[in-house]
Amino acid sequence: MPELKNCKRCGKLFNYVGGNAICNTCRHEEEAEFQRIKKYLMENPGASIYQVASELDIRIDKIKKYLRDGRLEIIGDEGLPVLLCERCGKAIKTGKFCDECSRNMSAEFSKTASKIEEKLRLENGHSQAGSIGMRYLLKDDRRKRR
Repeated sequence: MPELKNCKRCGKLFNYVGGNAICNTCRHEEEAEFQRIKKYLMENPGASIYQVASELDIRIDKIKKYLRDGRLEIIGDEGLPVLLCERCGKAIKTGKFCDECSRNMSAEFSKTASKIEEKLRLENGHSQAGSIGMRYLLKDDRRKRR
């Protein structure tokens, strides 16, 4: 259910339904800004984050957000690390985590999910082999059962 929130960028009240807490107007402005960056990079492949920020008058932290969101990627290995893995601190080119940490976290999540599923099965008195399923009943099926 939507809730009223103030936009993080402009402060205007809007119906928040999830995701980034910005209004539609600001969301469209951000998308237009990203499209400017995309166009610039297509015309100037390999431009640095500092060149893009300077030429387009866009804050570096905004460009880093697009890198963290996986919408942009750093190419080449020269220069100072712009992004660091949030888990181990290793330099990365896009996203929030390095490949190794992503694999490790995925394995940990899978293991945890399996443990939770097993615990639920045991609490509900069902063995691992047996499981409870559901199916859709047509209106005609419900009438026959009465």
